[in-house]
Amino acid sequence: MSGSGLTSVVSVESSPSPQIKYKIGNERLVRVTEDASRKLTALLQKQGRAHGALRVAVIGGGCSGLQYKMDLVDGPANRDILVESSNVRVVVDPKSALFVSGSLLDYSDDLQKGGFKVTNPNAVAHCSCGESFAA
Repeated sequence: MSGSGLTSVVSVESSPSPQIKYKIGNERLVRVTEDASRKLTALLQKQGRAHGALRVAVIGGGCSGLQYKMDLVDGPANRDILVESSNVRVVVDPKSALFVSGSLLDYSDDLQKGGFKVTNPNAVAHCSCGESFAA
């Protein structure tokens, strides 16, 4: 598991629902900058999810074929990979992990090009709008 960004497997029981099994990853999978961490922490607290996480997924769509989908969630789901980086939690499903491995999540409050940005070393092409990529 050393080069994959994974370090261990965890099982969590929450009554009465079934056991959630997820893996613990590391910053080789995805790393969060301090700016992104501050913004995520503020958003999670605003939603009352102080112990929540950012879900990063890769879905089909956009000009180049793939795009990122980000949601705030309570925690990992079955088979997810949980990464703690810069004091925030990020969850990635196994399929998306293949596309985001080695990525950096940053945040900018720039007026025109602000928001969360993913720098992905696996992206071989980007569309001109910056919203999608090809891997």
